[in-house]
Amino acid sequence: MGLLSGCCSDSVFQAINHGMTPEFLDEVREMTKQFFALPLEEKQKYSREVNDIQGYGNDMVISQQQTLDWTDRLYLSVYPEEHRKLKLWPQNPESLRGTLEQYSRKLQVVTKTVLVAMARSLNLDDNCFWEQYGEKGKMDVRFNLYPPCSRPDVVLGLKPHADGTIITLLLQDKQVEGLQFLKDDQWFRAPIVPDALLINVGDLAEILSNGILKSPVHRVLTNPDKERISLAALCLPELDKETEPLESLVNESTPKLYKKVKNYDRTYFDYYQQGRRPIEASKI
Repeated sequence: MGLLSGCCSDSVFQAINHGMTPEFLDEVREMTKQFFALPLEEKQKYSREVNDIQGYGNDMVISQQQTLDWTDRLYLSVYPEEHRKLKLWPQNPESLRGTLEQYSRKLQVVTKTVLVAMARSLNLDDNCFWEQYGEKGKMDVRFNLYPPCSRPDVVLGLKPHADGTIITLLLQDKQVEGLQFLKDDQWFRAPIVPDALLINVGDLAEILSNGILKSPVHRVLTNPDKERISLAALCLPELDKETEPLESLVNESTPKLYKKVKNYDRTYFDYYQQGRRPIEASKI
């Protein structure tokens, strides 16, 4: 697998030579577009239940003060397989289930490659990040549609946030930009590389690395004329696994910076809807 230079930090990069052909990635994009193009009543067959993240819908409303994102989404758990709620896996388009199954298997290979490369970059044991993810690691996928918005100056597709993952793998729209990353108080666009996966580390990698790796804050802009789609794969440790800084990165000169966390994704979404970063609460 090849890596292109980071978008704006060492924690964001584009991956090429990942084992997926341009034609297959186009199939993944096309099934995403086809689902969101369905009539609303068809999409609502897969609606998210109250207090559940899986399924079709928009933001969960947890307070009257939160800022809603300008997006539709379909959120599905793919690994471990027993977490799948297949009643929420659309049967229309017909290709979606099979293509998603194939895509997620290929992403597992990419995930292991990236996590091993991250460990090597820090001169750590090859498998230290991969073992934290685990053979029962959790991978969720989020199909995103950002419709055209007449007021892109005041409405965001996704509010500023960092991911509550170990890593996130994103397949971007092939034509419409919108993703931006924050560095030194400035927003930088993430360029489109059609055949690449954009990969960024999440909060849990920042905790594991004791702050050496940084989970980047990012947002998605809206477009006044064009819709934009993307597909994010969110990689987290297996359920109930505790995450804390790796022992080899903690010593007298570099003390532990983060508390031990568990089931981080469960608290993450509450913080996200409030526009807050849960990792701040994890700092010692």
